[in-house]
Amino acid sequence: MASTESPFKSDILKGKVALITGGASGIGFEISTQLGKHGASVALMGRRKQVLQSAVSVLQSLSIPAVAFEGDVRKQEDAARVLESTFKRFGKIDILVNAAAGNFLAAAEDLSPNGFRTVLDIDSVGTFTMCHEALKYLKKGGPGRDSSSGGAIINISATLHYTASWYQIHVSAAKAAVDATTRNLALEWGTDYDIRVNGIAPGPISGTPGMSKLAPEELGSKAREEMPLFKIGEKWDIAMAALYLVSDAGKFINGDTMIIDGGLWLSSPRHIPKEAVRQVSRALEKKSRSEPVGVPKSKL
Repeated sequence: MASTESPFKSDILKGKVALITGGASGIGFEISTQLGKHGASVALMGRRKQVLQSAVSVLQSLSIPAVAFEGDVRKQEDAARVLESTFKRFGKIDILVNAAAGNFLAAAEDLSPNGFRTVLDIDSVGTFTMCHEALKYLKKGGPGRDSSSGGAIINISATLHYTASWYQIHVSAAKAAVDATTRNLALEWGTDYDIRVNGIAPGPISGTPGMSKLAPEELGSKAREEMPLFKIGEKWDIAMAALYLVSDAGKFINGDTMIIDGGLWLSSPRHIPKEAVRQVSRALEKKSRSEPVGVPKSKL
């Protein structure tokens, strides 16, 4: 396990207010925790009342100012209500983290259009809806803000759509839309309102609902051996990236989606062991020197 000691100063987000959708469980809760530990007041948004209450209790036990609001990111009225409630509670909103997501394994031929639409509604439309309703609070000169700077948005994405992923056509499509939304909002709102919009694309992260649903046993020791850093990531890794992006340390980063997967998206399994490759390579080099390949032979 990685160290849980943060490399950032504990007051790096002092006075900031963050709203995190999906912030009561998994990666979202770790982000909520770390933003709170570094000085922010946090508001959580989710659909499960008991989970929200439990998360707030944990945060408050850590002396983090925290509240929770029930709401569905797919509903514009819920988004508007939760943002307004957060503003009324804390007097401003500086950070929006869109971590709410839906996922399940399904072969394309077995996936209904309704199932496809549901994931896009949560991940893609939900992300845009939250951003849309948050604009007036995050823009420079907005309620509770001065005219010198805007806030920050982080959209949680994935790496599935960078190539293709088995049985994840719905999520791949949804996250591709999230990445496009991130870039376009960064361009428009960065220019017009000084709001920085960035994304984080986690790879396999231990202790998350995604891992338990999608790969409960598959990522064992053999799979780890095929990963560039020989390990699965932790929620802490994602939270540290979020902390960096929303703090002054990331003040010039806009429109980027940071991949946090140890380089896994760049890799593919080794079909031939490294030593075997060396042996074959040496043999081929020796052969090519003695019998150059592709050199025309005279018939004279």
